[in-house]
Order: sequence, then C-alpha cells, then structure tokens
Amino acid sequence: MKKFTLMLSLLVLALGFAVTDARAQGGAGRGPDPSTVRDPDLEKDSMKSLEAVRLYFRLRKAYVAALDRCEEIIAGNPTFSRIDEVLYYAGASSLNLAERKGKQAPKKEISADQYRDYARDYLGRVVHDFPDSEFRELAQKELTRIGETKQTTTKQ
Repeated sequence: MKKFTLMLSLLVLALGFAVTDARAQGGAGRGPDPSTVRDPDLEKDSMKSLEAVRLYFRLRKAYVAALDRCEEIIAGNPTFSRIDEVLYYAGASSLNLAERKGKQAPKKEISADQYRDYARDYLGRVVHDFPDSEFRELAQKELTRIGETKQTTTKQ
C-alpha cells in the first residue's frame, strides 16, 4: 500500500509539472507577428529587382532606371527586408538626377527641385525609420549636404 501511495503521489506530482510546463508555452502556437511575415516569392522578386538597382546605380550610372525599379519595389513590397537599402538608392538616384549626373537624362516632366524633394523624402525615411541601417550614415551625409528640409525663400 505504501508503494502504491508513493507511486500515485509521484505520478500526480509529475503531471502537475507537465501541466505547468505546457502553460508556460501557451503563446508559442500563435506564430510570428503578422507585420513581419513576408511572402517568400515576393521577397525573392524584390531581391532580384534590388540587384538590378545596384547594377543600374553603381555600374551603369542609369539613375532613371534605378529610381524606377526602386519605386516598383517600394510600391509592391513595402515590408521588403532590405527596404532601407531600396530607399537609400531611390534617394541617391533622385539626388543624382537633380544634379544632372549619370548617363540617362532626367525625365522632362520632373524638375531638378522635384527630384531634390524626392531625395529628401527617401533619404529622410532611411534616417528616421531605420536608425540601425548600414545606409543611415550615407543618407544622413547626403541630407546634410542638400538640407534636410526644403529651403524656402520669403518675398519682401
């Protein structure tokens, strides 16, 4: 009888610990935060587009093409894992177009001031939204050079 009581007590004790352990893992079944869930196919497509942006920007100096690709990524996949890099290239391409650099002529319907404003917007997003980004320092440097906010002149 003593053995039976001892075994029963150990069994109840073991079950008590098992239930406590199971309750401690209660949140594990909910899955990852939906805001960070990324579609693998969309990530792959965006990564291919980013590689094209790097090629257009660095090697070909084709800033219109780089900016167009960046805008496609931003519109199609705003949660892209490398969106900080995309925003940097969009800002740097806009700035280069404002300064008439590169092998492609800027779009005629967009003025240099508009390109400069686009650059401020894109680079500002890198600086303010991605403080840990490897592109933050580069973006901040460009923003400092062109002025973080649009210069306005007052008429007298």
